[in-house]
Amino acid sequence: MEFVLSDSIITRRTYQVEHVTIESQKGFDAVKAALESNLPHFDASVLILLRYGESARVKKELEKTSGLSIFLSRDHGGLLQIQAQRKKAVQYEIGNAYTASRMTQHRLPVALYAPLRIVLYENAQGHAVFEYDKPSTLFGQYGDEQIIAVARELDQEIEYVLREAAE
Repeated sequence: MEFVLSDSIITRRTYQVEHVTIESQKGFDAVKAALESNLPHFDASVLILLRYGESARVKKELEKTSGLSIFLSRDHGGLLQIQAQRKKAVQYEIGNAYTASRMTQHRLPVALYAPLRIVLYENAQGHAVFEYDKPSTLFGQYGDEQIIAVARELDQEIEYVLREAAE
């Protein structure tokens, strides 16, 4: 569906996303510690090299990094203090910069979902719970088989990393 307003065109689409929940029998603190010890934090300093035209060097550096990294974490539970509550919840941005570039080279809007957002929170039973949207269903909306193939790799990687932290 498209709407034209002056010089702007607004397009809206509906698509289906598979939402994944992984509930651990462990507590929040143990699962958070496991995840954060298993995944390195993304070293954004390597991207400074891009400002100096060192794209070949950056590509080489990023190709050497295997697996996922934590780009960012937010204490979302802490935000609930605004509502006079305090809960254990962290929102993560997890991904791989090289993998993201493999997808965004085909369609720049893919950057909306790369890196992926994952939430870890403590449920009412005291268990740690991960929730996220399955990458292949998020990226599938772009209808590009090259993007979807990379997203399927992410499906497996992210589930493995989260299950490992949860077990």
